[in-house]
Amino acid sequence: MAVFFYRVGRWAFRKRRLVGVLWVGVLLVVGFLGVRAPSSEDEALRMPGTESQQAFDLLAERFPGTNPEAAEARLVFQASDGRQVTARANKAAIEKALDTLKGSAQVDSVSDPFTSGAVSDDGTMAYSRIRYTVGADDLTQEAKQTLQAAADQARDAGLTVEFGGTALLTQPQTGASTELIGLGVAAVVLFLTLGSVIAAGLPLMTALVGVLISLMGIFALARPLGLTSTVSILSLMLGLAVGIDYSLFITSRFRDERARGREPAEAAGRAVGTAGSAVVFAGATVFVALAGLSVVGVPELTKMGLAGAGTVLISVVIALTLVPALFGFLGDRLLPRAVRKRLGVGRSRLTGRRSAGIGGTVANGPFAPDVTSTPAAGSATAHGKRPGIAVRWARFLVRRRLAALLVGVIGLGVVAVPAFSLELGIPGDESKPVTNTQRRAYDLLSEGFGPGFNGPLTVVVDASQAADAQAAADTVARTVRNVDGVVSVGAPVFNPAKDTAVLTAIPASAPNTDETRDLVHRIRSAVDAVEDDTHTSVAVTGRTAVIVDVSESIYSALVIYLVVIIGFAVILLLVVFRSILVPLKAALGFLLSVGAAFGVVVAVIQWGWASSLFGIDQTGPVMSIIPIFVIGVVFGLAMDYEVFLVSRMREEYVHGATSEDAIVTGFRHSGRVVTAAAVIMISVFAGFIGIAQTNIRTTGLGMAAAVAFDAFVVRMAIVPAVLALFGDRAWKLPHKLARVLPNVDVEGRSLDACLSPQTTAPDKEATPDPVGGR
Repeated sequence: MAVFFYRVGRWAFRKRRLVGVLWVGVLLVVGFLGVRAPSSEDEALRMPGTESQQAFDLLAERFPGTNPEAAEARLVFQASDGRQVTARANKAAIEKALDTLKGSAQVDSVSDPFTSGAVSDDGTMAYSRIRYTVGADDLTQEAKQTLQAAADQARDAGLTVEFGGTALLTQPQTGASTELIGLGVAAVVLFLTLGSVIAAGLPLMTALVGVLISLMGIFALARPLGLTSTVSILSLMLGLAVGIDYSLFITSRFRDERARGREPAEAAGRAVGTAGSAVVFAGATVFVALAGLSVVGVPELTKMGLAGAGTVLISVVIALTLVPALFGFLGDRLLPRAVRKRLGVGRSRLTGRRSAGIGGTVANGPFAPDVTSTPAAGSATAHGKRPGIAVRWARFLVRRRLAALLVGVIGLGVVAVPAFSLELGIPGDESKPVTNTQRRAYDLLSEGFGPGFNGPLTVVVDASQAADAQAAADTVARTVRNVDGVVSVGAPVFNPAKDTAVLTAIPASAPNTDETRDLVHRIRSAVDAVEDDTHTSVAVTGRTAVIVDVSESIYSALVIYLVVIIGFAVILLLVVFRSILVPLKAALGFLLSVGAAFGVVVAVIQWGWASSLFGIDQTGPVMSIIPIFVIGVVFGLAMDYEVFLVSRMREEYVHGATSEDAIVTGFRHSGRVVTAAAVIMISVFAGFIGIAQTNIRTTGLGMAAAVAFDAFVVRMAIVPAVLALFGDRAWKLPHKLARVLPNVDVEGRSLDACLSPQTTAPDKEATPDPVGGR
């Protein structure tokens, strides 16, 4: 495989103009389609096969004149100083404000709070429901201004007015300021790592190209596939992170090969053949982890996973083709100025041609191997220089392997303790900051009508087989009314065919509480007992019922999902590293890092610890689908760092280094780049914490924390410690298994054999050995 990707890298380098034109053409075509495509509306969370979804589907079928996706506004009025909204002046002001809405553009109906029983018991509050004929995304600016004007009119009369509902909800913005900070941090890290402005700009540029193509593709497919704004934001997050990292790894290897004296095209080919092979396998783990989200059965999660997987695929292809093509355009300007000056490199604008001519590997020319980058792992650096921090850290881990392992595992275990208190839900208006009008409307309704008013349960009665539909519906209503925890049950409302009734039950507790979740189960058990007697089919839905169904479905699918992705990764790493210990260690390390990440999410999002540092004003439950999405993304990224770091260690080992020297040398070559990649990914993910949408903010926090724990604790401490503990046994593979598994050659041994057999170092796997043979 290394030879194949070597040829890809050389081809892209030599045909750089063709490669560049092809990618520009792809960007222009996809961009044109994305710009011209109609936008998609954000859809409610659907969970096919659950009772709550079956109830929604039955309502859509039996009440054909209604639009379940229609926008709704809830105007909440409060009289000042404890006065009554029923007072003549206040009542007149409310009726006048509502009259301005009746018959206005896109308004379907406006309820009268004084005739519909929408006045609080103490008479200080009232509310009106305004239903529209279209969804929130299709509301015109005129309709929104009319709604605002009606509220302002009531405010001018001395009333407090707040908005609830979906009519004035806005699409989540991408938080440009915080994301720019994240990109700024990435640029600084790239410059410090690569020592060249041009080299630092290359990963940023290629990542942006991949992100633009991915986003334009999502926009083009948004309407036919129902892709929401959340899908595009998460794809942007992933595309920036992996796009920068994949390009960084290949660029770093190209620079290393050039410093060893390789001719530019040869260096590009070897960079793609070695680091590019690692990128392919790393990207494959992320792709499978994201695409595997489709097994959960949540359509929105499937869309997020497949869109993210497509974004990662595009990033991998760009890293394998566009990046080496840009090597050809930028040449030796990718090297730091100090290095160019030290090596005497000319400032050619083309393919890195030197003033002394072009050649392959040279012994004494300006591109002779950099002696400071090739000392033996266990020795001091050339010229007696003190070894770098990566070497010193690796040596420390090798010496203190058991202590490092225990500290890392115990530390992550402690951080993961809050994860056992994880609460899943669907954050609503109660999770918004108190400065938000939806949050203030929520609080007013809870105060005036009880905490359960904001989360009513809808009971749908299919009485098509009942002898007396009205009597059957009344029986169900009495049954629900007698359930402990139900405050009130409205009269049955029938469809025009009189075969389906809808009941509205108000709980005594707020939506996102354990009491209301338990109430859903009690109501379902109670109505199940009367279905046979009444010859009806009863389904309970509503916000809390959806929370219950989604959470139970995700929990039941989580085990299957983990088996699928972990099983695939273990097999993949088994093939890549030809070792049993490495894939098992990688999977266990992932569990530690993701557990610690959820510990941080619970502590910040639910408990409010240090929430002000992250701009979080209100605590609340975690969106039901976020944990499994974070698990998928983090698992793939964890395997990324495992492949990038350990593949260089294995490369040294199979070329003759001892197990301990391989750890130190591999760490010296890859440690700084992996560290830089992790810091970049953390900064990109953390940039999305500034987005006002709770789901995106929680996802950004969880993924940033997970990458930090996985990269700096698991991969940079626990992994080297475990490899040092096991020594040569870490790289062993039973002979029978070695003969069955394909040899994908990520470390590029076949390149040495095919291209430079006379200079290849002794290969530990040239003969059957403990690693598993050829």
